[in-house]
Amino acid sequence: MAVSEAMAEDVILPASVQRGNMARLALAQALAGANSTVLYATGAIVGAMLAPIQALATLPISIFVVGMAACTLPAGAVARRYGRRRAFLAGTGCGVVTGLLAAAAMVIGSFWLFCLATFFGGAYAAVVQSFRFAAADGVEPERRARALSLVMVGGVAAGVLGPQLVTYTMDLWPPHMFAATYVAQGVVAALSAVVLMGVRLPPPASGEAAGGGRPLAQIVRQPLFLAAVVCGAISYLLMNFLMTAAPLAMRLCGHPQETSNLGLQWHVIAMYAPGFVTGRLIARLGAGKVVTLGLLLIGASAAVGLTGIDVAHFWLTLVLLGVGWNFGFVGASSLVLECHRPEERTRVQSLYDFIVFGVMAVGSFSSGGVLTAYGWDTVLRVAFVPLAIALIAVPLAMRRRRTVSP
Repeated sequence: MAVSEAMAEDVILPASVQRGNMARLALAQALAGANSTVLYATGAIVGAMLAPIQALATLPISIFVVGMAACTLPAGAVARRYGRRRAFLAGTGCGVVTGLLAAAAMVIGSFWLFCLATFFGGAYAAVVQSFRFAAADGVEPERRARALSLVMVGGVAAGVLGPQLVTYTMDLWPPHMFAATYVAQGVVAALSAVVLMGVRLPPPASGEAAGGGRPLAQIVRQPLFLAAVVCGAISYLLMNFLMTAAPLAMRLCGHPQETSNLGLQWHVIAMYAPGFVTGRLIARLGAGKVVTLGLLLIGASAAVGLTGIDVAHFWLTLVLLGVGWNFGFVGASSLVLECHRPEERTRVQSLYDFIVFGVMAVGSFSSGGVLTAYGWDTVLRVAFVPLAIALIAVPLAMRRRRTVSP
């Protein structure tokens, strides 16, 4: 079947509905992004406060990533059978549970209950990641990369909301630092559910609920899909590896919590603000070039971090890391849209996210151990290894791309 014939099976929504969906998904992205931002800003610090040994300080964030990976395929199955909106609401429910369990963990001083809370936070984040693909549903093929990119712009607001939520609530429930923060995070998740109830997406494609389409083994052998996996996995791995360690590294270097919060705020803004132009860059330059630019920016962020440990060094490292992640991850996601037929959509997209988040978990689990054992400089140097692999593998995979109908 030709690409144009496969795409003809897609339902194209009216322009007003498309705009409404993108607006709601962008707002939900902003609200839901507070979940991840709060966890990244506080997870390693809470871990250091509650963990039985310091080497486990970043374990809560690692479990958050495990939750993302473990719940990606179930979330895709719910979307495939019942529609994306029900999957969205299940995810926001997990976000509310995250806030309640984490607040309880702070009150009773339970490290393992906090870890359970972060797992539910990962489940919420797994669903949130599908917002970008949902934005492309019902949109003309030539506008899908831009729709995907624009919805992720909602993360800019998350970059402001999350750190400010931490700053203004972390001491509201003395002596239980961050307990009020997690209560507030649960409330924000509930607000996101209200916003998502108004999203109007096409129903699952014919045969999608039954798992129709080609075998996954055939799909994943496509050079284009392999390129997307390598780009997305390495971009997310490196972003998470460095961002997980940065707040704790800043504290170990004597910088106050407020400074760490602001650094993370600018990092998250840098992750999502390029969404205004990333889709246009992909249309003009091609996804491969945009992804390569993203990988180079991630390398530049690690290089900047090696030049010093002042606040400016940490902040510039985090900003470059955020922009590099955006170009790498959005570019890779746009490649995925070219790898599947309508009836394969949620199955292929959830598999892609599962692989990416599974690789990302490696970065989370190793980050804290490398930081506590060898220091921040070693964390930065280690990042160059997967980066080199990606910069070699991605061009090779793109050159092997054949004109194969999805």
